[in-house]
Amino acid sequence: MGVVVLLLGAMALAWLAWPAGKRAKHLYAGALRWRDGRFHNVASTRKGALGDVFRAYRQARGLRRKPREALPVAPVQREVLDGPASQRLRVTWLGHSTALIELDGLRVLTDPVLSQRASPFTFAGPRRFTPPALGMEQLPALDAVVLSHDHFDHLDRSTILALATRVPRFYAPLGVGRRLVDWGIAAERVVELDWWQETRLGSLTLAATPAQHFSGRGLRDGNRTLWASWVIVGRDERLFFSGDTGMHAGFAEIGERYGPFDLTLIECGAYNETWPDVHMQPEQSLAAHQMVRGMTMMPVHWGTFDLALHRWDEPAERIRALAATHGVRLVQPRPGETVAPDSPLGAPWWRHYESESVVQGAMLSKERA
Repeated sequence: MGVVVLLLGAMALAWLAWPAGKRAKHLYAGALRWRDGRFHNVASTRKGALGDVFRAYRQARGLRRKPREALPVAPVQREVLDGPASQRLRVTWLGHSTALIELDGLRVLTDPVLSQRASPFTFAGPRRFTPPALGMEQLPALDAVVLSHDHFDHLDRSTILALATRVPRFYAPLGVGRRLVDWGIAAERVVELDWWQETRLGSLTLAATPAQHFSGRGLRDGNRTLWASWVIVGRDERLFFSGDTGMHAGFAEIGERYGPFDLTLIECGAYNETWPDVHMQPEQSLAAHQMVRGMTMMPVHWGTFDLALHRWDEPAERIRALAATHGVRLVQPRPGETVAPDSPLGAPWWRHYESESVVQGAMLSKERA
């Protein structure tokens, strides 16, 4: 009960901290998806009925939503930590949606969350079952941070503040950059973009592109900040980062404008039939990769936090089977490993930590949903 009271208190503070009504109505006048003081998806998004949500929780009983023990991470390559940033595209997965991207001699970190919990509290909320592959003191020099939206598992205040003086630029969707400035990040280090807007980082072009999701960190700030996917275009190679999103028609336009992509980082986890329009099932994740004209797919947003009602390893199993069936090139690094677009698939490393059939577990989850 005490935790609930504290959580409600934090939400109340967020409710007081953000403008509402007429004060917020014109904050982003002219933005593509801003009206009546909030951002909106292109397509309407359904919310599962409360009864369906409770039913899903009951059906998930017995599913192992966390591994039996904390998962170890692979040692990050010394050349990633100590050498100059790679000219060729390579990505080191640090866990969840945090990835260290190297391209054209620059380093970009996506959605950095290095705290133990995806929560406003240090003592409550979803706790990592995979440690960060790198601690703050181990991170190499960074050229930029790219943020997809403001949910706690993607925007971690303590991590951002620790990076405040170490990162020259923070790139964020509309409103998310304002949060950073409110937290004390120097305004000149923050760049906010609307969908389809571009900016330059050395030889790289960064473009904020559409996603279908939602935002907010409290009771009063729902959809007051924008959510986005991101395109990173280098001299010879291109990467797409989906952020959190449901399936939407905009993937095809992203592919037409910016594809083909050498590597895609696609959300694949934290899904459920009761929130079908804001998170993708693995089948949709694969389709999104194909729609943006991706060549190699790297699933992210799984294997770190318990945020849904499926087995912790189900996303990895389902996307691996789907990729094999549809002839999609896939990479599935363990946290800490570095991959390139031409890296081999590798063994299903997560199976080492489970004794029962993960495929049976995945099928059971689908039957119960």
